[in-house]
Amino acid sequence: MDDRRARGLDMMRQVYGWEIGDAPGDFFGITVDHLFGDIWTREGLSLRDRRLLIIGMLAGQGLNDVLDIQIPAALANGELSPAELRETAIFLTHYVGWPLGSRLSVQIDTLIAKHEKQTAGKARETEEAEKEPGRDG
Repeated sequence: MDDRRARGLDMMRQVYGWEIGDAPGDFFGITVDHLFGDIWTREGLSLRDRRLLIIGMLAGQGLNDVLDIQIPAALANGELSPAELRETAIFLTHYVGWPLGSRLSVQIDTLIAKHEKQTAGKARETEEAEKEPGRDG
């Protein structure tokens, strides 16, 4: 694996929060090498800035299935808080239109609730593991 591919795969992991293995094919290669290896790694915009741009573009095009990937990743990576995401929906509604903005607002609330439920579950698991008998601490 060359440096560009490794850099691209590492950036994809940072952006989406999960390990993405190398795969065959030109489309995958161009996506990893160019988009994530060259474009996402450029200086000038933070990951948070890039995420906001993507959310705005996706909302404007009504691509809610891809927002279902981007919004949880922004929450998991700590790039955007629930309050910032809700404010994003309010702001974007005035540019993308009420139907798309309303859908975005509902989607954000749904994904925030899911994220909070998962986060609370992980916190409980950690607390229970720390309370196990015989554990030092």
